[in-house]
Amino acid sequence: MRQFYKNLSIWLIIALVALFAFNALKQQPEVFHQVPYNVFLKKAETGFLPEVTLTDNVVTWATPDGSKYRSVLPPDHQLIRKLISSNVTLNVEKVDQPPWYLVSILNWLPFVLLFFIWLLFIRKKSDQPGGKAMAFGKSRAKLVDPEHSKVTLDDVAGIEEAKEEVREIVAFLRNPDTFTQAGARIPSGVLLYGEPGTGKTLLAKAIAGEAGVPFFSISGSNFVEMYVGIGASRVRDLFREGKKKAPCILFIDEIDAVGRHRSSGGGAGGNDEREQTLNQLLVEMDGFEANDHVIVVAATNRQDILDPALLRPGRFDRQVMVPLPDVGGREKILQVHAQRTMVAEDVHWQTIAKGTPGFSGAQLANMINEAALLMTRRQAPAIDMEILEAAKDKVLMGAERRSLIITDREKKVTAYHEAGHALVAWMLPGADPVHKVTIIPRGRALGVTMQLPDEERNSQDRTYLTSTLCTLLGGRVAEEIVFNEITTGAGNDIERVSDIARKMVCEWGMSEVAGPLTFRGADPLNGQPGPIISEDTAVMIDREVKNLVQSAYSRARSILLEHRDLLDTISTALLEQETISRQDILTLVEQHSGTHHD
Repeated sequence: MRQFYKNLSIWLIIALVALFAFNALKQQPEVFHQVPYNVFLKKAETGFLPEVTLTDNVVTWATPDGSKYRSVLPPDHQLIRKLISSNVTLNVEKVDQPPWYLVSILNWLPFVLLFFIWLLFIRKKSDQPGGKAMAFGKSRAKLVDPEHSKVTLDDVAGIEEAKEEVREIVAFLRNPDTFTQAGARIPSGVLLYGEPGTGKTLLAKAIAGEAGVPFFSISGSNFVEMYVGIGASRVRDLFREGKKKAPCILFIDEIDAVGRHRSSGGGAGGNDEREQTLNQLLVEMDGFEANDHVIVVAATNRQDILDPALLRPGRFDRQVMVPLPDVGGREKILQVHAQRTMVAEDVHWQTIAKGTPGFSGAQLANMINEAALLMTRRQAPAIDMEILEAAKDKVLMGAERRSLIITDREKKVTAYHEAGHALVAWMLPGADPVHKVTIIPRGRALGVTMQLPDEERNSQDRTYLTSTLCTLLGGRVAEEIVFNEITTGAGNDIERVSDIARKMVCEWGMSEVAGPLTFRGADPLNGQPGPIISEDTAVMIDREVKNLVQSAYSRARSILLEHRDLLDTISTALLEQETISRQDILTLVEQHSGTHHD
C-alpha cells in the first residue's frame, strides 16, 4: 500500500508538470511590432488600414507582407467611430481566460513540489536505522523476521563444542514452558568470544534460525553517540522492543565497544556516555525488573577488556569460546562453502585442510571464493586441486606481483635468502616441514618460504621455538655468507625473532637464568601499569634475549656453512624455476647426498 501511494504521488507530479508545459506551449504569444497610438490614428485616417482586430484595449493588424503590428489604446478614446467613418473593417475578439482551477494549480505547483520533496526526505530518514528523523533515543537494532532467517546450525561447521553449548538455548526458545516448570532458569546472556573470523556472528544467526524467534541485531558502536544519555536511551528502547516480541534474541556484535572496563575516577567527555550506556545495559540484563524470555547474545574478540560486572552470573553467565577450527573442522567448513561451487572429483578436502593450519572460517570461505574467481578467469569447468592450491597461496601469502621490476642482483639475493630459510628448516629437528619456496614477489615480500606442520600444535616446546628462531635467521645468515653483506629483506624476520625470544624469557619461563617467572610489561589498553622490576632484572632480561638470538644465529650459520653446496643448488633451482616444492627440495637433497658420498 505504501508503494502504491508513493507511485501515485509521482504520477501526480508528472501530470501537473505536463499540464503546465502544455498550457505554456499553447499560450505562446505571437510576435507583434509595437506602434504608438498617434501613428496608428494617422494610418487609420489615411485609409492605410483596411482591417484591424480589437481585443480589449489592444488593436492589431497585419500588412500584406505578413508583418503584424499592434497598438495599445488609451482608456478614453473615440477610436471605433473614427474607424467606422474611415471604412475600416473592425473585428472584435474576446480573450479566452484559462479556467480558475488551472490558474490555481499553476500558482500552487511550486509549493506542492517542495512539499513532496520534503515529505520524501522525511520518509527516507524514517526508513534508516534509528527510526524517524531526529529520534536519537530510539534503538537502531535491525529486526530479522524468523520466517526470513535461513541460517541454521547445519550451516555452521568446525565449532562443534560451541554448537553444543547453544543447543540448550535453542531448546528453551522453542519450548520455554518445559524449562520453567522444572524450575530451571535459562542463561539471560551468552557471550561468544574468540579470534576474528571464527564464526561468532554466524553462530548467533544460526541460534535465531533454529529457534524460529525474532532476532534483533545491533553493533556495540551504535549505542555510543556524542550526546550523553543517548546510548542509555537506546538500550532501554532495545529491551522494550524485545519484551514486546518475547521470546526473542538480542544480538550485540562487538560488545567491547560499550562494555570496556569502567574507569575508577569517573572520566569525562566520551567516557561518560559509554559508561552510562554500560550501566543501563547492566541494569536491563539483571536489575529489579526481570527480562523473561529475552536472551542477549553478544560477540567480542576482546573478552579480557570487558567489565567484570558484565561477565558475572546473572548477566553473561554462559561464555562460549569459538576457537579456530582444527583439521577436521576446516575440512567441514571447506565442504560447506564448496556446496555453492563446481568442484572436481579429484579434490581431497583433507589435504587442503592440512595445508591451512591456523585458518579461520572467514579465511577458508575467502579461499573458496578466490578459487571460484580463478576458475572463472581460467575458464575451467570446475575447481580442481591446482586452483585450490593457487587460491590458498593467494590468501596465505598474497597475490603475485610479477609486474614488479627486480634487478638480477636483487633476485639472486632473494633466492639465497629463501634458500637459507628452507635449508635450515630442512636440517633442524622439530621444525615445521618446508612446503613451498618461491621468489615470486607476493604482497610486501620479495620471496616466501612456506612451512606447514604435519600435525596440529596446541602447545609449543622449547625445541620447536629454538628451531623457529634458527629458521627465521637462516635468510640473514645466507646473505652474509654468500655476499658478505646484509640487506633490509630480513626486517620482518628479525622482528619476529625478537618477539619470540622475549616471550620465551618474559612469559614462558624458558630461560635458565631468569627462571620460571613472568615479566609482563604495561597494558596500555586497560590503562594498567606493568610490574615493577629492578634495573638489574631488566639488564638480565635483555642479556638472555640476546643470548637466545645469538645462539640461534650461530647454529643457523654452522648449518649453512656445512651445507654450502646444497645452499647453492637450492638457490640455482629457485633462480631457474622461481617456485620449488617440498618434493623438489627432497630430490635436490638426495642428489647432493649421493654426489657427496661418491
